[in-house]
Amino acid sequence: MQVGEPGIRIGDREELILMLSEAAAIEHNVMCCYLYAIWSLKSGEDDGLTQAQLEIVRRWKILLLDVAIEEMEHLALVCNLMSSIGGAPYLSRPNFPIPRGFHPAGIDLELVGFSHELIDHAIYLERPEGVEMSDAPEFLHPDAYERAAPRHTIMPATQDYSTIGHLYRGIYHGFEVLARRYGEKALFCGDVNDQVGPSDSGFAELCLVTDLASAKTAIETIVEQGEGAPGHSENSHYQKFLRVRQELDEVLKNDPDFAPAFPVARNPVARRPLDGTNRIWVTDPEAVRVLDLANSLYAMMLRLLSQAYGRDPEEAGHKANFISLARRLMSILAPVCEHLASLPCGPEHPGVHAGMSFTMLRDTARLPPGPGEMRFLNERMQEIAAHAAHMFPAGHKLANIPDAVRNLARQIEVPENPGMSASVSPQMPQDKLGPAGASRAIGASSISTVEGADLILSFDSKRCYHSRHCVLEASKVFLANVEGDWLFPDAMETSDLRGVCHNCPSGAITYVPKGDTPPEPVPAVNTLKVRENGPYALRATLKVDGRSEGFRASLCRCGASKNKPFCDGSHNLIGFHATGEPETRPSEPLAVRDGELDVAPQIDGPLVVTGNLEICTNTGRTIDRVTSVRLCRCGGSKNKPFCDNTHRKIGFKSENPS
Repeated sequence: MQVGEPGIRIGDREELILMLSEAAAIEHNVMCCYLYAIWSLKSGEDDGLTQAQLEIVRRWKILLLDVAIEEMEHLALVCNLMSSIGGAPYLSRPNFPIPRGFHPAGIDLELVGFSHELIDHAIYLERPEGVEMSDAPEFLHPDAYERAAPRHTIMPATQDYSTIGHLYRGIYHGFEVLARRYGEKALFCGDVNDQVGPSDSGFAELCLVTDLASAKTAIETIVEQGEGAPGHSENSHYQKFLRVRQELDEVLKNDPDFAPAFPVARNPVARRPLDGTNRIWVTDPEAVRVLDLANSLYAMMLRLLSQAYGRDPEEAGHKANFISLARRLMSILAPVCEHLASLPCGPEHPGVHAGMSFTMLRDTARLPPGPGEMRFLNERMQEIAAHAAHMFPAGHKLANIPDAVRNLARQIEVPENPGMSASVSPQMPQDKLGPAGASRAIGASSISTVEGADLILSFDSKRCYHSRHCVLEASKVFLANVEGDWLFPDAMETSDLRGVCHNCPSGAITYVPKGDTPPEPVPAVNTLKVRENGPYALRATLKVDGRSEGFRASLCRCGASKNKPFCDGSHNLIGFHATGEPETRPSEPLAVRDGELDVAPQIDGPLVVTGNLEICTNTGRTIDRVTSVRLCRCGGSKNKPFCDNTHRKIGFKSENPS
């Protein structure tokens, strides 16, 4: 304990859960504060920035976003710590500005745009234990108070701490005390399946907590990412904010008028507040509508995170799906909030812009599992998408938002029979599974279809990247470089033609069987092959961006395809170089090797793949076995085929170029 620090006393499980709730709220609130600052930053030359200034702002945005994402990981770690001792994940928090007394008097959390004061405040919040400094004057509480747990009482009470590191040190000491009192096995009585791990979330540092050692690992991860580890702190939040401040000081020294962010409101609110102190009411009609939509997206994200916890083992697919949907919803929320920051707050506050308020629902508790859960989530997503469509019509810079939300809604399956369990997605009969091209919303001109005696053969030119199996193995069926008819499904034995179709890695060639002709077999093992200097070749029961895509697809990993997420051969045009023989990772055989595979392309980010999957080299050697993975699709990762967040640094855009 540092000299003069108050001690944190934890004597029973209830007190430990209370202090973990405090930690969860700190992580959640800080994450919101950082996101608010990120979304206030200007994003284009139209905002008055020079190209050089824009590069600086983009660099700050990337750095702050990395910090905010790690705060989200910290929140998930705290939820795992709570679940490990029989508690429930805590995703609630008060609305901004955080009321006095909710945290110690030395911690003032408010929504403020990117500024020198905000960076000073972040440095203060993330400072290591033992570093003496004062908070920025704009963040000092107007009055002082103390929070302490009275002795000889049974009701738990929140307690004071000097730094966030101090809080976590006290929490770990509580774990040690209770492990001695109850016994380690009795303390860690929670079901590990109730937690969210790295395979579910894509967070490499998100460990499962099952004993004192793993609890220590989780807490050390949080503290070291925030304040830094002794002798290795250059990538800590504290050091990152120090670097931003140094660079900001240098820029302002040369250009005192440099304004990297919009003058967003301090603590904006969507409704007239009963207490207007330190709050700004957003009244501009457009800003009010956008703020309302942003809050609905944020609330939905919390709903999805809540639904990920407490799943039975057979519901692991739902757990990973909900985490993936929550992360994708955050990607949708970002451009909405950036647009909001560019809008005026209202005539009562000239020169002040609007901003996200992060308004909370009264209840974020997990919905009971089952058909009602799925129907509620799907229905709510569809309502949000319909509302967004009225706000962002064709031609608006956010016109893609409604479809993006609808695509997420499609990945929450609602049973047709209200009595059917939603814990396992109903499987269609094998002979009813349609071809990939038949279920995609794609221009009919790209698909050629000819009916033969035994099957209906289809070819989708948009999916083809010229692997040439068709023209080399079935040259009489697929005529190259001819005028007029060029598909002749009866020109070879049906069994041989089916084999050629199955060899097409892109899924461009599909068929619908007739009569006694068997359908394409469901892959017994879900595989992804990393092609040398080329795409990812997948074989599984595929759902890509919410749509069923048959059993075969080749997905772009060079970043240049004009038909993302599918490969269109652009890797050849740009001279893409990437090995098809990455190193093998340690992994255990999968208990189940087939089943539906969900591929969720992130906006301006990686491919998030959920389901049982064996990742293989071009020659078939196993690289990894996973149930959830983030795959690079910008072409820049230094850890291909896995994402290392290089897409943020190089400004990768997932929208297909025109």
